[in-house]
Amino acid sequence: MSNVYDNILGLIGNTPMVKLNTVTKDIPATVYAKLESYNPGHSTKDRIALHIIENAEKKGLLKEDSVVVETTSGNTGFSIAMVCIIKGYKCILAVSDKTKPEKIAYLKALGATVYICPANVPAEDPRSYYEVAKRIASETPNSVYINQYFNELNIDAHYQTTGPEIWEQTQGKITHLLACTGTGGTLSGSAKFLKEKNPNIKIIGVDADGSILKSYHETGEIHKEDVHPYQIEGMGKNLIPSALLFDKVDEFVRVNDEMSAYRTREIALKEAIMGGYTTGAVTQALIQYAQSHEFSKDDIVVLIYPDHGSRYITKVYSDQWMAEQGFVNNCVHNYDEVFKTEFIK
Repeated sequence: MSNVYDNILGLIGNTPMVKLNTVTKDIPATVYAKLESYNPGHSTKDRIALHIIENAEKKGLLKEDSVVVETTSGNTGFSIAMVCIIKGYKCILAVSDKTKPEKIAYLKALGATVYICPANVPAEDPRSYYEVAKRIASETPNSVYINQYFNELNIDAHYQTTGPEIWEQTQGKITHLLACTGTGGTLSGSAKFLKEKNPNIKIIGVDADGSILKSYHETGEIHKEDVHPYQIEGMGKNLIPSALLFDKVDEFVRVNDEMSAYRTREIALKEAIMGGYTTGAVTQALIQYAQSHEFSKDDIVVLIYPDHGSRYITKVYSDQWMAEQGFVNNCVHNYDEVFKTEFIK
């Protein structure tokens, strides 16, 4: 029988790529989006959850009734919870308080125990979701801490799967790869593989306005003045994750909440792709990058779209949320009329 699997984990990986035709029409290159929402957990994090957990099983670190603990902005938690259901492990997750309620409900629906931690505290603060996850793991017998920010298996999962898929799908013709950076694993693992195949491929990381990653890449120093609250989930950091291989990145582009939000909605409206907030962020980064870099018609650009828009219906796809951020009054591209809702009285 074809296209039949023993369980849902068999659906992880081998995600499709789709050519963008409208949003990037002013860029001479051919631009493809790699749709990681086609993973069964609807994000690229399925890859690392399965890879890291199965590696722990091979090492004998996970046994019957084991507990898997992790820090997550949502997507990694979904993926870990999904894998834990199939594997028979308990799942405990620490999330930040900027995680939307529907994401927390999703995690609980998958059987996870969830701890909600303040987002706007230093990474070393005992209340941060990093430190809370570490503490829980240390206090919980028979537990394994995934530690995606500092786990080289995060990189390896994408080196073994995402990178080779992109190379094969473009028949080795890819010239540019753009991906958002949170833990850095998706970008780093893919970049490591692709740079080995062709060191001339340009790797562009996408950072959030409010994060330290771009300035650290450029100066080798942490600039605390860069840090301020922002809305894009799962992207940017106020610490330096070892899962981000800065030497594999040619350049970082920093994007803000507002234009990333509008770009996310535009992609849905014009390409019929319901992507998450980072879908808009990585596309906005390409448009900004194209303003200072020339593309040719022979260039093949791949954008990694990390997850699905269904997890952002009450955020970036919500007119009310956009208004609360002040975005509907500020956008210079006059998209507001396009997204306007008409009420019949």
